[in-house]
Amino acid sequence: LAIELFQAGGELLANEMAPRVHNSGHWTIEGAVTSQFENHLRAVVGLPLGATEARGHAAMVNLIGRVPDPAPVLAVPGTHLHLYGKAPRPGRKLGHVTIVADEPEALEERLAEVLRVVEGAG
Repeated sequence: LAIELFQAGGELLANEMAPRVHNSGHWTIEGAVTSQFENHLRAVVGLPLGATEARGHAAMVNLIGRVPDPAPVLAVPGTHLHLYGKAPRPGRKLGHVTIVADEPEALEERLAEVLRVVEGAG
């Protein structure tokens, strides 16, 4: 069960409860020992769940409304570009970029570079 929470004015607000994999956990594809997708399948077929520990540090950037040029995104070390094959339109999630690094400082630098590329898309 995925529970999406938002913090507003010092309170936690439950936005969504989803009995499935959730887009907020897409970072687990590269960033966790076992992804949310694999663990979902394991649970459905009655297999033991895999380890959920993070593989170092990870961040995820959603691609909303437009897709950046893949080359500069993928030039950043530790990036993984996931495009969903959807037609672009304002407000639509078209994909995401996962960024992984062994050290938090490296993740911060890589994330900043990916954000520069993504925010400059268009």
